[in-house]
Amino acid sequence: MSVDLILAASVLWLAGAVLSPLAALRGLVRYLLSAGCTLCVLACLAALPTATERVELPLALASHAVAFELEPSALWLLGFGLVPAIFACWLGSPLAGRSRAWEAGAALSLLGALGMFGLQDGMSMLIAWEVMSLGGALMLAGERAGAADGKPLLFMLGLLEVGAIALVFAILLLDRSSADIGFDAFGSHASRLSPQASWMIGIALLVGFGAKLGLIPFYEWFPRAYACGSGATGVLFSGVVLNAAYFALSRGWNGWLGVASDSATAFGLGGVAVAIGVVSAVLAILFAFQQDDWRTLLSYSSAENASIAVAMLGVTQLFRSDHLSELAGLAWTVALLHLAGHSLAKGALFLAADGIHASTGSYDIVPRGWIRKGGFMLGLGALFATMSLASVPPQAGFVSEWYVFQAVFQGFHLSAFTGRLVLVLAGAGLALAAAVALATFVKLFGLGLLGMPDLDYQQPVPRRNAVAVGVLGLCVLAVAVGAPLWLNALVSGAQVLFRANSPEAMVDGWLLVPLTDKFAFISPSKLVIVMPLLALLPLMVLWFAKTRPVRRTAVWFGGMTTDGHEASTTPLTFSNAMRTFYSFVYQPTMTTEREHEQREYFIKRLVFSEGVTDLFGRHLFEPVTRIVIGCAERLRALQSGNLNFYLALIGGLLVAILALTLV
Repeated sequence: MSVDLILAASVLWLAGAVLSPLAALRGLVRYLLSAGCTLCVLACLAALPTATERVELPLALASHAVAFELEPSALWLLGFGLVPAIFACWLGSPLAGRSRAWEAGAALSLLGALGMFGLQDGMSMLIAWEVMSLGGALMLAGERAGAADGKPLLFMLGLLEVGAIALVFAILLLDRSSADIGFDAFGSHASRLSPQASWMIGIALLVGFGAKLGLIPFYEWFPRAYACGSGATGVLFSGVVLNAAYFALSRGWNGWLGVASDSATAFGLGGVAVAIGVVSAVLAILFAFQQDDWRTLLSYSSAENASIAVAMLGVTQLFRSDHLSELAGLAWTVALLHLAGHSLAKGALFLAADGIHASTGSYDIVPRGWIRKGGFMLGLGALFATMSLASVPPQAGFVSEWYVFQAVFQGFHLSAFTGRLVLVLAGAGLALAAAVALATFVKLFGLGLLGMPDLDYQQPVPRRNAVAVGVLGLCVLAVAVGAPLWLNALVSGAQVLFRANSPEAMVDGWLLVPLTDKFAFISPSKLVIVMPLLALLPLMVLWFAKTRPVRRTAVWFGGMTTDGHEASTTPLTFSNAMRTFYSFVYQPTMTTEREHEQREYFIKRLVFSEGVTDLFGRHLFEPVTRIVIGCAERLRALQSGNLNFYLALIGGLLVAILALTLV
């Protein structure tokens, strides 16, 4: 049944891609894409906790039959990634205008992601990877149909192609060692890989898939590309596409490299992944805190959450190197749980951003009282999603972050001092990232959704967006409350990879435990009952306060105006203290331009601009760009148009060929 539903979803997405050029059928195309996402979610629910049956497709690549199968972790990540995609495809992109490229790009992204999750050989996986990248480029191009500057899109494609080259290199090395391009052959011949080959393949996979996960230095394409698109595009990027890239990396590291038998390789790769993941998470969330645009802030946050998942993949390898299978399964499960909650919460906030854009025509984070005007569902969904991404109980993000720290705290089980030290430092880095994430989403919710209503913007957030945000917010809470039930879906996957029942051992009745309740425990299911009861205390205080006269007076604003709009906090003032403290990271820039009337004494206009410096943009990408441009300038002589020069060049090449032949 599940295979039939997935096939039907693929047909609907393919039909959407074919029909997308027809303007009259644009609404139908969006419904086809949304219906395909719905069918695929139902297929994931029907297939879990086991894998789907293996299907041999009626085609072959390089004489190798193409097969399709979704294992439990693929079903988990695909299903949670597609839930917000249902609403994103249904609502469509508010920036697409008359362009129909967005729908075609969304269909290709979904098809490519499905291939990344289910295809079972290296060649078809590389094709799916490129289809997924092409779909993302089409979505952004369709939303920027009238824009002349395509640098962000080209920058994204350039870095993704760096990742694609790394993946081709890894697949070629695996094919050389196993004499087959199939993933089954990769796994069965993994023990034949030398430690050097395993290292090279593991790093190549980390670079390749890290390009889409937003690891350093690749995370810098996130804010540029996301800021060119809509929230609907962000939903697909941060949900389905990001989950597909992480699943492929996890499958490669856990199944193709022979880390189960080579402890040194597992330990080394684990340490590298933990270091890169933690540093990426800290840098990404630090830069997210400084943003004043919904899309750029949420894009940096996506890179941060993906980096945390990669760090947990590294923790998995560290435990595996010491043959601690149960703890390895714990870290592996935690990463999947973390990405599940992230997909739902991030999808809700991206759609909230689209709703704000529909009202104002801007994605700026400005306090205009959107919750008061947007209704109960918008406020509820946005609050739950923000709480989850800020790791506030009892939401899904709190559960996964709690598990992240519990997994890191188990580092004392490692026999090597280096491994224990790595996890101690990782815990400190993740704690910093969690603290800045809390401040970041306090800023987003407080300045982006609360505040005094602005009379200039009377149009509320569209009801469709508000309902979508509300439903996704409730799903975020359901993931946390139902975690004792959902985690059982990953038991078979952990048994296959680690021969451990870690997901089952993480549940003790209504409690969630890190394998044993003697270490620590929480219960989000009970918190949902207890927290409303605790809320009765402040409600009683408010009720008693109403029975007594309350004296109200104006708030002191340092002698400035008492007008609420003029004295309200801005994104710059909220984040400036952090910018000053971490100036060695941000390298802030501030400029002031003056325009004068006739003489320099009479200022007509004063323009102030501020920003932060992209670390890798300044110190890595810009130098590389200058080198490439310099080489192009010097090689321009080859295109001089001088016929005699071309004849001389051809003659020189012929002489060189003859010389090589004679030698």
